Amino acid sequence: MPAEKAVVLIVEDEPIVRFTTLDALEDVGHVVLEAANADEAMYHLRHRKDIDIVFTDVNMAGSMDGIQLAQRVRAIRPHTGIIITSGIVRLDPMMLPANTVFLPKPYPHDMLLSAIHRLMAA
Repeated sequence: MPAEKAVVLIVEDEPIVRFTTLDALEDVGHVVLEAANADEAMYHLRHRKDIDIVFTDVNMAGSMDGIQLAQRVRAIRPHTGIIITSGIVRLDPMMLPANTVFLPKPYPHDMLLSAIHRLMAA
């Protein structure tokens, strides 16, 4: 069980990646919401005030990519933790909102759990 249980919104368009990540987070006690794209994520963010962490992929279909979603989250919820993942090896740190953790794919689940812990402690 994590020191502090987080409500994590996973935004990932690949169902298998989304489900395995969801399982890994729930296994250690986090509450997990899921979205297949940024539009679904924004729905959750409008209707739930308890989301602690948004964990998003960069590349996905829909009205915005993960970077744009992260920027919107930072604008409307400045204290929400953001973790961005991508298979892109080089991601310009200037593209990321402040206080955002980047995890390159493939990432081990313990790295994700560590990032969640760091953001919750901040």
